[in-house]
Amino acid sequence: MKPTSAANLVELARIAGVSVSTVSRSLSGNPTIAKATRERIQALAEEHGFQINRAARNLRLGRTGAIGVVLPLGHETQQHLSDPFFMSLIGPLADALADRGYDLLLSRVIPTDGQWLDRIVDGGGIDGVLLIGQSDQIETIERVAARYAPLVIWGAAVQGYGQLTVGSDNIAGGRIAAEHLLAKGRRHLAFFGNPDVPEFAARYAGFREALAQAGQDQGALLPAHLTTQESYDAIRFFLAEHPPVDGIVAASDVIAMSALRALGDAGLQVPHDVAVVGYDDVMVAAQTNPPLTTIRQDVERGAALMVDLLFDRMAGKKTASVCMTPQLIQRASA
Repeated sequence: MKPTSAANLVELARIAGVSVSTVSRSLSGNPTIAKATRERIQALAEEHGFQINRAARNLRLGRTGAIGVVLPLGHETQQHLSDPFFMSLIGPLADALADRGYDLLLSRVIPTDGQWLDRIVDGGGIDGVLLIGQSDQIETIERVAARYAPLVIWGAAVQGYGQLTVGSDNIAGGRIAAEHLLAKGRRHLAFFGNPDVPEFAARYAGFREALAQAGQDQGALLPAHLTTQESYDAIRFFLAEHPPVDGIVAASDVIAMSALRALGDAGLQVPHDVAVVGYDDVMVAAQTNPPLTTIRQDVERGAALMVDLLFDRMAGKKTASVCMTPQLIQRASA
């Protein structure tokens, strides 16, 4: 015989033989209710076709049930969501939010004025914001972060700024990459990446620090774009117009992969003529030809930390930025 349906919490509570509040807390996963009771009530809800009206519950609790994941692209207006690094971070963020019963609202923003982030946080459609990257928008982010607590940024912790960030030690990462090339006997190094971006600026600072400690000159700088074709074109021009280099530290794996292609097209062998080190260790880094030596950021751990910090902020808890240790992943390109 088909069980009767439960149209509301009162009917489900009657079927379960418990109070309405116990049913409500069980279905929301409240840990104050014994696990066995939660599981029994959740099974009864499924058996009797009962579903929580999430919109009504969120309205009653004063929340939307959604978190904004925002990619500000002030410095790279042609960069897309399909960028390998974006994809490597968005997936774990989506999983972590879903585990908490929240939806992800994804936005790619090309800032046209200083109010773009204000419009997002004041729009009323989200309970918090996760920013992927600071781009060239750190002043706007800092201003909004000072008044809007549920805001966590994947990016660099910059001295003098109070925004809540999660990222790797970019200075250490740039230094490790340059030290690896120096240890391989490379002496004419170049850094490919735009130091106007805080994370890249820190990686460049670490690169220069390693060269200074080794008694080398500061190396060459190419403020390469993060998009594949633009970075390839810039690197080809650099190779044709500048003194030869025998080692490249790229600020991202995308730039490094463009460098591999440009070097090959210029008749140079990697790593025999030029060794290349990338940054991020995106999924395709091991599939390049040759496989890419790179600096790994633990983006899965970083995504989990971002979500944990965001929900701590939403609960009014004290939080602090997190700086993770980067790791050299050695493959055939260097």
